[in-house]
Amino acid sequence: MSDELIEFATRYATAWSSQDPAAFALFYDANGSLTVNDGEAAVGRAGVEQKVRDFMTAFPDMTVRLVELRQDGDQVEFHWRWTGTETGPGGSGNAVDLTGHEKWTFNDEGFILKSLGYYDEADYERQISAQSDCSKE
Repeated sequence: MSDELIEFATRYATAWSSQDPAAFALFYDANGSLTVNDGEAAVGRAGVEQKVRDFMTAFPDMTVRLVELRQDGDQVEFHWRWTGTETGPGGSGNAVDLTGHEKWTFNDEGFILKSLGYYDEADYERQISAQSDCSKE
């Protein structure tokens, strides 16, 4: 994996953790898309910005870390670890600690044209809805 790609992925993870959705969206082509778990694609920088704003609002302390990069044909797999606490409006107050990955396709200028993201939704739901140990007393 090239040093340039590792540096890009490191900056991307930092942007996920930044609470600055507009800066994050700049990693994408003007017409790029971000899809999470086969859901509806967020298209264009404004769409990507809104999608990540939702995550950032729900998890104001969220941190995304680069775990590994893999080449998969003409795509790059960005494997990550996401931690944070759902303390945004209406949040559960519960912490999440998840791993997943995104499959990136780049345009000729080095921006993400398409990102297909995946994480274990059942594990996410289990962590979000978990009762704290204090409630058992």
